Parts: sequence; C-alpha cells; structure tokens
Amino acid sequence: MKIEGIFLPIITPFKDDKIDYESYEKMINYYINKGVSGIIPLGTTGESPTVSSDEYKEIVEKTIEYCNNRVPIYIGLGGNDTKKVLKELNYYSKYKIDGILSVAPYYNRPSQEGIYQHYKNLSESTDLNIIIYNIPYRTGVNIQNETIYRLAELKNIVGLKDSCGDIKQTTSLLLNPPADFSILTGEDALFYTTLTLGGNGGILASAHIKTEVFIEVYKNIKNNNHKLALENWKKLYPIIPLLFHEPNPAPIKYCLFKLGLIKSSQVRLPLTDISDNLKASLDKVLF
Repeated sequence: MKIEGIFLPIITPFKDDKIDYESYEKMINYYINKGVSGIIPLGTTGESPTVSSDEYKEIVEKTIEYCNNRVPIYIGLGGNDTKKVLKELNYYSKYKIDGILSVAPYYNRPSQEGIYQHYKNLSESTDLNIIIYNIPYRTGVNIQNETIYRLAELKNIVGLKDSCGDIKQTTSLLLNPPADFSILTGEDALFYTTLTLGGNGGILASAHIKTEVFIEVYKNIKNNNHKLALENWKKLYPIIPLLFHEPNPAPIKYCLFKLGLIKSSQVRLPLTDISDNLKASLDKVLF
C-alpha cells in the first residue's frame, strides 16, 4: 500500500528546555483532526540533533500513545555510522510504529555504492518500512536516481522524501517512478509541482500552518481539479519562503505559539529565536 498524502514532520515543543508533552498531545490531536495522513516525529523539524537518547525514546512512546492507532507513525532514525543506526533500528523495531524516515549518511560523503549498502543493511535488519530521505544540502551527498531505483527493489524500502534540490532529477524520477514506491516531496515549495507530475504527496514542515489548505491542494489534484488546486496553492505559496527564511523550525514554532498550539516558541541551541523583522513579516501574512 503506497504512502500518500501529507505527512507532518512534527516539531518538538520545549518549555524551560524540557519537552512540553501537554502541547505535544494537543498538536497531535489537532493535526490528526485536520486530516494529515501520518505523523513523523524526530526529524530535522523535530530538532532531533539536540534531543537526548532518553528524550528520543520518550517521544516515540508518547507519539504512539497520543496517535492511538489513528494514523501511521514513521520516526526519524538515521545517521552516518551504519552499525550504530542498525543498533538503534533493532531497538525501535519492537515498537508499534509503521517505519522510519532515514536520512542519507551525512558528512562522511559515501559513494553511491556505500549509500546503497547502508540502506540495504537497514532493510535486511527490520520488517519496518523505510522511507529514504535525500537532502544533499544538509548531508553533502546526493542519492542519484539510479541508486533510488536499486533501493526501491528491496522488500521494505517503500518511498522517498525528495529534497534533492535538482528539479531535473526530481522530474525524471516522477515521470518514471519505481513500481509500488512512493515519491513524497520534502521541498515544500515544490508540493504542487510534485503532485501534478504524479507524486504521492509530501513530508512538509510548512503544513504545520494552514494544514487544511495543503490537504485541499492534495485532494484537488487527486480529483483532477487542477484549477481549484492552483487557486488554493496560490494562497499557500507566499507563506512558505517566510517559514524557511530563518532556520527551521524556529519560524514555525513562532507561528504555533501565536496560534496557541504550543506554550513556548523555544528552540535549542545552536538554533535561536527568529528575528523581530521575520516576526513582523509573519504577523502581517498570517495574523
């Protein structure tokens, strides 16, 4: 069964440098009621680099509890030490989750064969579904389409979060997709384009804001109502650059705080609160 729709890479709310689980539960209920197709904790938007191993475990457990079997859960689980990732994957494979979103190994910049072998080892060690995450501007290495085709042949590698940053590579993959494989954009500004080229949806940080409009765009395209989809997309498109004008997820947290969904817009260092200029720009567009 293909992964389709809008999956939310949910933020991790902090207050006084501790995880605010009251706000977290509130958000999960809010977004499930809005109609998101799934929840993804502990991605970049969830500030996973600054979450301790104990906090990570607790977030996974709380996500399962709060979602209560209503939507699929994919947890962010990746790294650049294959052996270490396998150990973590083995531990979390016992949890009641649907799969993992796993970023390409970063910093050590492996070859395409190294990338393939990394994911192949993950695939062979678990029955969980695996979504590949290709984001070269963070990892320093691009997963080429030829490698994606090879990986798509493995039993439980079921999809791609595509943030390759190369519209030619994206278009080529969308026009000739692997069988029974989901292509989900991670480039929020390319959501409409991805859908019109046959993509299956998106893993979109910006869908924290005006979630129902993102979902309407998705439904309009799937119902072949491209004109209405474009009208809805025009409402969303000017907001997206503002949400990434300063490091993610700080602008989104500011908006969620203003909306009353979280108690604090706090982020953990090395991230910092957004500038007053960006606050003013977001206030003008959204509030």
